Amino acid sequence: METEKKIALVIDCDNAKAEAIDGIMEELSKYGETCVRRAYGNWKGSNPWEAVLHPYAIQPVQQFAYTKGKNATDLAMTIDVMELLYTENIDIFAIVSSDSDFTPLAMKLRAKSKTVIGFGEEKTPSPFIYSCNLFVFIDKFETQVEEEEEQASERLDKNELRGNTRIMNAIRKAIEESMEDDGWALAAKVSQQVSRQITHSPKNIGYATWPKLIHATAYFEERKNSKGNQEFRIMKRKG
Repeated sequence: METEKKIALVIDCDNAKAEAIDGIMEELSKYGETCVRRAYGNWKGSNPWEAVLHPYAIQPVQQFAYTKGKNATDLAMTIDVMELLYTENIDIFAIVSSDSDFTPLAMKLRAKSKTVIGFGEEKTPSPFIYSCNLFVFIDKFETQVEEEEEQASERLDKNELRGNTRIMNAIRKAIEESMEDDGWALAAKVSQQVSRQITHSPKNIGYATWPKLIHATAYFEERKNSKGNQEFRIMKRKG
């Protein structure tokens, strides 16, 4: 039996909104057990994150601004993450922030063969986004409506997806690398391969999962195998 992956969640409360916590925890539940949960900020006074700490068993870490205009939270988070890296058996590090200062930290974690999942607003600078294995925009987590309905208006349609060369090439490559002798590839394996090539979550462009996005392209063959699992195949073109 495969051991469940252990996740360390660190939250930069100065650069993330508390309303996103439901979506963050739901997303992380797909990857393993979030055994370390810490929120960094100044808890002296009113802090919107305070209301969600107890319901999600998140440990508050007090961080004063030692110098006016300087953010001491970044350094405190970085020190703690590096300590976790070398003292605890953590498989996945989830960093919640829209601050590009965490780019070197994410790169260091990946160099140590750790998976990094970033959560931040769409304004997050691209260096931090691309330094993560996966980056999820939390703007869409702030409204508590059904995911499919919420994302429908922002979803790329079939033609827009087909016109995105990066996405289409990533899907083709993923199918080629995952397919069996008959050309069919399990959707779960295809998703894993696509995620290794594209940092953005499919949710960022309106789709809950990669298989749903692939289906929407109407460009690849799909079926359910004898075990009921979804599979994809590169469509054979006539001519």
